[in-house]
Parts: sequence; C-alpha cells; structure tokens
Amino acid sequence: MDTQILKTFLMLSKLKNFSLTAEKLFVAQSTVTNRIAELEKEVDKKLFIRNKKHIELTGEGIIFKDYAKRILELEENAVKEMNQIDFYEKVLRIGSANTIYECYLYPIIKSFLISNHNTSVKILLDHSQDLLQMLDDKLLDGVFSYIYYKKSGYQCSLFASDELILVTKPENRVFKNGIYKKDLLKINYLMCDLLLQETGQFIRTLFPPYYQFRFEIDNSTKLLQYLLDGLGYSFLPKSIVKSYIESGFLIHIPLIDFETPQINSYFVYKTNNKQMQDFLSMLRL
Repeated sequence: MDTQILKTFLMLSKLKNFSLTAEKLFVAQSTVTNRIAELEKEVDKKLFIRNKKHIELTGEGIIFKDYAKRILELEENAVKEMNQIDFYEKVLRIGSANTIYECYLYPIIKSFLISNHNTSVKILLDHSQDLLQMLDDKLLDGVFSYIYYKKSGYQCSLFASDELILVTKPENRVFKNGIYKKDLLKINYLMCDLLLQETGQFIRTLFPPYYQFRFEIDNSTKLLQYLLDGLGYSFLPKSIVKSYIESGFLIHIPLIDFETPQINSYFVYKTNNKQMQDFLSMLRL
C-alpha cells in the first residue's frame, strides 16, 4: 500500500477539504482526488462521504484511519531502526504514561544511560491504552502502564503502588482537619481524570451524575500549578505532591467517611525481547 496515498488519506481526514489538503501536501487537487479514488478501489470501501459543503469519514473510513496511522508508524520505525544500526549497538524504545514518568522514571532512565553507552533510548509519553497498542504493534519494547495487560507472550509486572490523596493550599483551612464525602460539593474541586482507569472513574462517582466541574485537565502534573496558586482542591497521587507537602506548599486533607483506591502501575514487555534484559536488571522487578 502506497505510503503517499495513506498520508494523503490522513491529511484529508484531518482537514476535510480537498483544496486545503492539496495545498498542505504541495500537490494538485486532482492528485488528492485520484489518490483517494485509488485507495477506495484498493480497499473496496467508500472511505469518505462527499457533498458540496462537507467531507466526512464513513464508518469504514474511521476504522481504516487507525490502521493507516499504524502502517505509517511501522514504516517510520523500520527506517529509523535500520539507520540506528550505524550509530548504536542496541535501541531501546520505552513508552510511559505521563504521571508514571514524572513520579518515577527519570532516575531509572538516567542510570540506564550512564551504564549503557552503546544503547540508544527512545521515550514516548502517551495514554496507557495507546502505548499498549504500540507495544503490540512492535513499535515499543516496554511500557509503563496504569492498565494491567494480560496476553500470551507478554510479561506484566507490578511496578509501583501509590496512594490517592486530597490536597490544597495551606490557606484553604476550612477542611484542614478532615472532609466528609458530602462536603466535596462545597469545595472548588479541580478535576483531573488522571487517565488511571478505575481511579478516574472513582473520582467522578464522588460527585452527582453529569456534574459540571469549573475546571478540568487531563494531565495531573499540569494541575499542580493551579493547586500551588491556591485555586482549589484535587485528588492526586501522593508521589506527585509529597515534596510539596513536606515543604509546606500544599496540605493533605484527611478523608472522614470514605476511602480512595490504591493506584497500581505496571511494566509490560514481550517475554522474548532480548533488548529488555539490561533494562529489566536495573528495574529489579
């Protein structure tokens, strides 16, 4: 399958306009039209719905979009790996959920780089689900994930356990001695789903259905500054806020009549991947 055609398909699915797609790819509009027609003929499916004002992906087009992305990623990765042979003996590709990286991984990666001069290390930060798909597609060698991954041929080991705690600025003193579940509605809660599977869902169950939070963000480390500036309260992994609590910039609010779930993170890798041996010895899993 021609990668130029796939790139044209992805660009058109993003811009939803033939002339803009042609301009972006520096080709004639007729070239875009012909490439899409050729692709639809090859897959024997209609990928776009066209009318005078709009272009939208069909159901088949939406499904094909994910595969097109993965095909291009595989090609790019293959080219990179072939070129890296000339520079390094080994290449290690690690994916991690952002919060796991922020809390734990810098000292581990630093030590590995110091001890393994002939290994090139690539780090990708993304959501656990997407990273596990990339691991399955052989685009990554190992993944630090909040999702437990059970599949034949893969090893999934507990990496770290963390506590979910409610924190705020010391100036917010109303609930400094503890808070009841019902009183969560009285605070300015800064919502972060944390992308931690059951944990993110648990936080939403503490509030009424369809509750509209004044502020939401999907990256827990980016939430910190809002808390440090005194804008509200939020549940965060203890490992993220521990140093701020110890230095007095944040306080931990005790929970009186409810508890939070434990946050587990995992390291997942293919069992026969020889590239992982040196890294695994450093993790001591």
